[in-house]
Amino acid sequence: MTGPLEGIRILDLSWVLAGPFATMILGDLGAEVIKVERPETGDLARGNSPLVDGESFYFLSVNRGKKSLTLDLQTPEGKEVFLKLVKKVDVIVENFLPGTMDKLGLGYEVVKRENPAIIYASISGFGQTGPYAPYRALDIIVQAMGGMMSLTGEPDGQPLKPGAALGDITTGLFTATGILSALLERQKSGQGQMLDMSMLDCQVAILENAFARFFATGKVPHRTGDRHPLFTPFQAFETRDGYIAVAMVGGMRNQWALFCAIAGLLELIDDERYNTHELRSEHYQELEPVLKSVMKTKTTAEWLEELSAVGIPCAPVNTIDQVASHPQVLAREMIVEVPHPRLGKVKVINSPIKLSRTPAKVERTSPDLGQDTEPLLTELLNMSQDEIDKLRKSGVI
Repeated sequence: MTGPLEGIRILDLSWVLAGPFATMILGDLGAEVIKVERPETGDLARGNSPLVDGESFYFLSVNRGKKSLTLDLQTPEGKEVFLKLVKKVDVIVENFLPGTMDKLGLGYEVVKRENPAIIYASISGFGQTGPYAPYRALDIIVQAMGGMMSLTGEPDGQPLKPGAALGDITTGLFTATGILSALLERQKSGQGQMLDMSMLDCQVAILENAFARFFATGKVPHRTGDRHPLFTPFQAFETRDGYIAVAMVGGMRNQWALFCAIAGLLELIDDERYNTHELRSEHYQELEPVLKSVMKTKTTAEWLEELSAVGIPCAPVNTIDQVASHPQVLAREMIVEVPHPRLGKVKVINSPIKLSRTPAKVERTSPDLGQDTEPLLTELLNMSQDEIDKLRKSGVI
């Protein structure tokens, strides 16, 4: 069985996280991803910790299964090689500052002349247009500007960045979706197109609930800790020996009464202040100390057993090591081992995309810098060894 994107070839000029995450998804699905890197230095993420025997596990985590070709795009020879490669690929992904590729003479309009069917994805902090287009951005910058941090943290605390790089990761997800959409459309039109992907746009897009509440009520959503702004209880509670997340939502009948019965809070079942989610949220300041106090009376395992038995959604707040050994995670094969030329077998996160006929595959680790340069130039461009040696001697590859 082969992946659904077998036969799709991608030139990946992106670095660090958002772009590499997008191309990793496509690579897991069978696309051939050729990572184009600057000679000698490569992707800056190659130096990111944690390092094991000089190998960056950060780099490995988002560049598995790719090939590496070194090429200096600032040289005339490098540009010439790149434009020749453009004719052999389906997709280009880059995440430079807007205008960088145009200054190199390798922008979309130039590339499109070489290959009208090319899908050209440009990722940047703020997109190719608008007053902020020229500015640089990192994950925390777009989380701050896009509203995510204003919603994260305790009500009386400072804004916080979530534990995952949501600015980068969501952009990678949206970029992969956009590329797949463009490839599908190309089957009908025969034409390529450009994707203008903005990290800020993507951050705004995932806050649909907050914006919906603001548009509907005019009230500005604020930090509510780990609570849900509309449903109660819907948060993590401290137990006798850890923490447990409990989530009740509208439409699930009798959950509040069942919870109160299990918690020994029978007097609250008919308390008019707490009859609905809206009322419980409105009177949360009075309800919170009661809930927090009672949740500490039992262990996490005891709460899990009793709440699960009556259909109330709940889960322990697991640490990363607990997730890595969780039977459900292991049963879904979300952690796999791939061979590494120097470290033996290393563990990586598997693709979550489960296809019945053409499954995603994670089979190889990340490439050494430039390890595929000569084979790719020979295979794709029919270059002779003398031509390759000349490029290497001049520092182009």
